[in-house]
Amino acid sequence: MKRTVAIALKIPDNEAYTALTALRRLGVDVARLERAEIWQFEDSGSHEDFARRVERNETLFNPNKHVLAVLDAGVPRPGEAWIEQLDAKEVPVRIAGISCGRRRVGWRLFARGHAPADRGTVEAAVDALLCNPAIERAIIA
Repeated sequence: MKRTVAIALKIPDNEAYTALTALRRLGVDVARLERAEIWQFEDSGSHEDFARRVERNETLFNPNKHVLAVLDAGVPRPGEAWIEQLDAKEVPVRIAGISCGRRRVGWRLFARGHAPADRGTVEAAVDALLCNPAIERAIIA
């Protein structure tokens, strides 16, 4: 079964801050920007301990600086775009019950009032800065 997690920093994210200020200078109306590693795993283990199994993998998750969220669906959330390399392949992962995983970078945009940004804003951010179409592709819900 495919399961998806978002692993984000709980410490200040300089890369997200730099992207936020660049997007604002480029005219994209965004109030807040969050970045996360999005991992989709092929998992044959228990759903109940899935998050704990991922958190035990030190190459993916450091409890001192990361926060993990298990996503309900395998698609971007409202206001979010996932960016992946065009030649991205599933890679073997050393987690009990998980055979392989696929990594993407998730950019989640928020409008004023903490609401997720609308699709037009997400597309404008992807086109302006977040995705290099020569080597990457964007996935937007």
